[in-house]
Order: sequence, then C-alpha cells, then structure tokens
Amino acid sequence: MRLQKLPQNSAVKICSISHQRFLNSSPVNNDFVSKLLDRRWALSSPDAKINQIKILNSNGGRLNLNGNISFRNFTQPCLNEVKKNQSFPSFYVVRDDLLHPLVNGNKARKLDALLPLLEDNAVTDVVTCGGCQSAHTAAVAVSCAERGLKSHLVLRGEEPDIPTGYNLVSKLYGNVVYVPRSIYAKREEMLATHAESVIGCDGSIIWLNDLMEASLKNHAQGQYRNFLKSDPLESPEKSRKVVIVNEGAGDAVALLGMIRLIKHLSESHLFGKNEALKIVVDAGTGTTAVGLALGVSSLGLPWEVNAVMLADKIDGYKKKEQNLISEFLNSTASAFGKAPIREKNDGIVQWVERRVPRKFGNILKGEVEECRRIAQQTGILVDPIYTLAAWNLAADLSENGEERTKVVMLHTGGTLGMFGLAQRYRSYFRNPEDGVEI
Repeated sequence: MRLQKLPQNSAVKICSISHQRFLNSSPVNNDFVSKLLDRRWALSSPDAKINQIKILNSNGGRLNLNGNISFRNFTQPCLNEVKKNQSFPSFYVVRDDLLHPLVNGNKARKLDALLPLLEDNAVTDVVTCGGCQSAHTAAVAVSCAERGLKSHLVLRGEEPDIPTGYNLVSKLYGNVVYVPRSIYAKREEMLATHAESVIGCDGSIIWLNDLMEASLKNHAQGQYRNFLKSDPLESPEKSRKVVIVNEGAGDAVALLGMIRLIKHLSESHLFGKNEALKIVVDAGTGTTAVGLALGVSSLGLPWEVNAVMLADKIDGYKKKEQNLISEFLNSTASAFGKAPIREKNDGIVQWVERRVPRKFGNILKGEVEECRRIAQQTGILVDPIYTLAAWNLAADLSENGEERTKVVMLHTGGTLGMFGLAQRYRSYFRNPEDGVEI
C-alpha cells in the first residue's frame, strides 16, 4: 500500500492500492448516463443549496482543535469564481442536510431511485438493518410510511432505556427488533431469516439488487412497469412482496442517486465539466463515495472523490468498492448489452484516513465543541461521528491543495445523531462555564 500525502503540516493521508482490477471511464458516456437516469425519482429535483465556507485565522495552514480557526458562510456564492483570486482559502458545501427534515443527506440520495423501484414493482414490505442510531433505518422507515409501505428494521445491540434521535424515529415510523451483535455479524442470514418471518403463508422475498437488474432489463427494452398502488381497504388480504435492502442501502441501485447528483453538479451554471474539483464525503459503508466516483468516471469529469474512512480499514473499503462496481456492471450490462465503462488497474475513490483514527462510533474530547463552533459561525450543523471528518478534510484540502482545484464537501446529513450522542456523552455537551471541559 502506498500513501499519497498532502503537504507536511497536514494530518491527512490518502490511501490507494495498486494491482487490483477496478474501473475508470471511457472518455465520455453521456448517452449511457442519460439512459440510466431516464427514470422516476423520489426527489422531484436533484438540486440542493450550495454554500461557500471561507477559512479565517487559519494559523499558518495548520488546522487543529485549538479554537483559533474560524469560518464564514457565504450562502449565495459565485460558483465560477477562480480559486487563485480568492483572499481566503475556501470550500463549498452541498447542503443535502436540507433535503428533508428526517430523510436527508446521502440517505435521501440513496433512496432517490430505490423508492420508485419499490412502488413500480408492487412491493408491500421492506426489511433492512442498521445500528441502534442508524440514520439509514430511520430514513427507510419514514420513506416507506410516506408511501404506504411497511418497514421492518433489525437493529444491532440492546434497546436503549430512552429512545432518542434516529432510534426514536425508527421506532415511531417502522417495526423495530433488536438482535445481539453475534447474530448481526451474519447480516445476509439475519436479513433473510427476518424476511421469512414477515412474508406469511403465500408471500415472496426478493433481494433489492435482483429487483434492480430485472427493472433495468425491462427499462432497456421499453417495458416500463408502473403499477397503480392498490387500496388496502379493497384488497386487505393481498400477499406480501418483501424486498431486502442491505445495511446502509449498500446496493447497486443506491448508486444511481449519486450519479444523478454528479450530473447535476456538472451543469454549466454550477461547477461545469472542465474545472478540476475535489469532492469530499465521509464514508460509513462507502456506497455514497463509490456512487459519486462512478458518476465522475461515466461522465469523464476531471474530478476526484475523496472519502474519509470511518467504519473500516482500507482493504475493507476497497473490497466494498469492487463489489459495488461489479454489481453495478452486472446490472447495467444485462440491460444495455455491454459494459459502459472500461477496466483499469486503479481505484475510482481516494480513500482517506481520518485525522485521528478511532473505533467507529467513538468521539474525542473537543470534537463536540468543534461542532458547536462551526454551527455558531456558519449555521451548518455537523456531527462528530460522520460529517465533522468530511468538514476537516475539506478544510485541509482547501488550504493545502492545488491552487486552481476547488473543494466541494457533500453534507451527508446525520444531524439527528447528535441526540443519541448527547445521551451517551453527557459531559461533552455541558457548557464550559459549568466547569466541565468540553
């Protein structure tokens, strides 16, 4: 493994592995992308607000937690501004955290193509899984309830005494069960077993990727399937059709919403197709990063996707990247007759080490206060588990990166997770004047 490093005073390391078979784009695949995105979507538009964050008092280019850094938010930036003419280092934030009060960030993007696919195939129930404070399971629960579908959520670990944050949302909107970590470790077996308990006597079960592949074949052949949803009062006894969605919506269909976002951001009135761009995102399962990078590759853009590794090591993320791309290629090749992108011996995502690596879900002293400072200075709420890591990387890259390369952070939402953290780390959320160090 080789490490590509930023300048010496940056704490960021970008990792890549050679000698593996990954994918890169043919020069341009506009026709393929247009066909792929010609579908019904959950979001009426791929649009999102974009803010520009300028870094003040940057302490000589070294970002840290000492409180000397300050930020200023420009809510109506000029996206065509040439970076080298800026007085202060800056980066842009795509405000996907504002897409929906409960289903926002990358969760809304992952469900963008998924939800219409469920509706068009007369699905009645969805089974998925996640941690106790999973934003994914909460998003699935809310989205299913809004569409008259039933969600069945398998959560890892013990039920908390007081439900808060995403756990509370999951319990309000969906059907929740808790399983021991030993059972949760075998996710596919666990999901299949739970789906069996849901279907009843004459129901059916299908994995989401199988549904996507069949849907793409029909779509390519001009056979559009738009079922009218039946009235449950008229047909209360209809058999259940259960779809299994992987943890974090880590399925190939979730990639489509990210590709749609990349195509939108490359429009001429936004960032355009010609200027160098570094996209920054935090990585839980890694699905979002792979989807963004597939969009970049398919459209032949001079952009780079940088993903901060939060829940696994480099080998795990590379394996996930390979599996997702393989699923995506299998689905699209069977639908369109040939693979739309060619193979190359390097990855399409730059996997980045977190500033201070730690076990997933843990936070460090000072990080809550850093989130608080960012919120007070910019009006943007980030959380210490996910989006603070992306914010820090975006700031580092904007200070230490190439002169003309713009940095764009995708805000992946997750802000309701702060409620769960406040329950677990109570002392970190007390005011400094109370005599407790934050």
